[in-house]
Amino acid sequence: MKKDIHPENYRPVVFKDMSNGDVFLSRSTCKTTETIEFEGETYPVVKLEISSSSHPFYTGKSKLVDTAGRVDKFMSRYGKTRK
Repeated sequence: MKKDIHPENYRPVVFKDMSNGDVFLSRSTCKTTETIEFEGETYPVVKLEISSSSHPFYTGKSKLVDTAGRVDKFMSRYGKTRK
């Protein structure tokens, strides 16, 4: 890699998938105040609602992830069919 082309806050960061609990380490400039213990080291953590380990396209499973009640809100508005 070329020197002096990355931002100063480019560092190892742990990403945590909140839907299934999977975690992985990568490099990022994401700002976060939370930390997590991962493989014996303390890293900043970024919480994700969905990642490749839980997304139906990558897993091949049809799994509905509803963290904010969006499906219920949709069903209450448009779920009933009019005759």
